[in-house]
Amino acid sequence: MNLAILPRRGYVQHPTPIEACPAFSRALGNKVNIFIKRDDLLPGCAGGNKTRKLDFSMADAVAHKADTIITCGAVQSNHCRLTLAWAVKEGLDCHLVLEERVSGSYKPEASGNNFLFNLLGVKSITVVPGGSDMPGEMEKLAARLRANGRTPYIIPGGASNAIGATGYVACAQEILQQLFEMGLPIHHMVVPSGSAGTHAGIAVGMVGNNAGIPVSGINVSRTKTDQEQLVRKLARATADHVGMKGTFPDDAVTCFDGYVGPGYSLPTDSMVEAVKLLARTEGILLDPVYSGKAMAGLIDLVRSGYFTEGANVLFLHTGGSPALYAYLETFR
Repeated sequence: MNLAILPRRGYVQHPTPIEACPAFSRALGNKVNIFIKRDDLLPGCAGGNKTRKLDFSMADAVAHKADTIITCGAVQSNHCRLTLAWAVKEGLDCHLVLEERVSGSYKPEASGNNFLFNLLGVKSITVVPGGSDMPGEMEKLAARLRANGRTPYIIPGGASNAIGATGYVACAQEILQQLFEMGLPIHHMVVPSGSAGTHAGIAVGMVGNNAGIPVSGINVSRTKTDQEQLVRKLARATADHVGMKGTFPDDAVTCFDGYVGPGYSLPTDSMVEAVKLLARTEGILLDPVYSGKAMAGLIDLVRSGYFTEGANVLFLHTGGSPALYAYLETFR
């Protein structure tokens, strides 16, 4: 697995910190020692995990001589924010297709990422109903742009294909080097699991490096069965892409679906508790859609005794805190 041969743009120049969270751990009864991989501090407008994926996705777009980027996401998509921001840095136009997964949830005047889309100069926003064929909607937009002489490049939602997920294979390698330098054994890792690229990439990286660190994904939308199938499919494709032909085991993927609540992006009491508790013990902001629900899952797993007492548990913070400002009523 030689990632150096794969093209990337160099957006990630330095490792993000692995931060101990002693006050947060005490608030959970000191059953385990919690550490956070701070990918909320990655470069790019307001930070977040998609920068690692876009490092590779944008390189492919440049190689295809694209002058326009098209991508998709939910109405407060962190992925769309960062794709737009990196397109700005690359001098490329960017068009967004937003899926209104909760009817009536798109508000052009909303704060959070909606505000940032316009501030960053998005070329167009197309809003489609929940359940739409998102690849098809992006391809329709691409066809119109091609007819006008443009050269569009489509990045899938979350940059979650084998190219984008490679960013998190690299992250797994980065983590293992940091743990070696810190002299810190990690016994379990917890990641948000949504469009699957982050989860799949981390799982492939841990398997490819024989790390022996189990990775659990906390679902933000789908059932356990559906999400595990999605992650495994993408993990196999990613493993092939980075040179691990046919070597990814199904049992390297575990997901928990008990923290989704009424649906994707819809608040839960446990998410609110998790966001407030981390903010008030460690001064770290989570987001309400991904990292907040994932941390709610970690908290419950700690309280229920899922982890061995005294274990060191690493949580991957995928960023997204700008979305908090679209959920003010939830936290008041």
